[in-house]
Amino acid sequence: MAGPRPRALRRHDAEQRLAVDVDVWVATASPVGAPYLVPLSFDWDGEALLLATPADSPTGRNLAATGTARLALGHTRDVYLIDGSVEVLALDALPRDRGDRFAERTGFDPRASAPSYHWFRVTPRRVQAWREANELAGRDLMSDGRWLDHPTAP
Repeated sequence: MAGPRPRALRRHDAEQRLAVDVDVWVATASPVGAPYLVPLSFDWDGEALLLATPADSPTGRNLAATGTARLALGHTRDVYLIDGSVEVLALDALPRDRGDRFAERTGFDPRASAPSYHWFRVTPRRVQAWREANELAGRDLMSDGRWLDHPTAP
């Protein structure tokens, strides 16, 4: 087994996944704690992930009710977990170019779908990454919305 990656490389790898991947697992829970897990397409703008799903779907209801989500990229030996806060936006609340970017990147334009769709902007608060057990220590890349390898981070 290769040695653990330094935090800076893990962050680079995480940002690459965000820039290249198109789909993410979205885990939510209802206000009473019932879990729900679905894959959704996303677009990353360097600060937040933009998702779209019907507002009345279990995921849409959970995102709106709790304002939180856990997202997962990668596979079991290259895991990227993102805990984030959620902002709910009507389809017409985004600038047109932002919606166009989402549609081009994902191949899906929710603005052309049923009007029940909403945008969900997920801002990472915590990011973790690991490949093997030797990377479990130091798996936190972001805490309280700040990258830990940032020059001003503690």
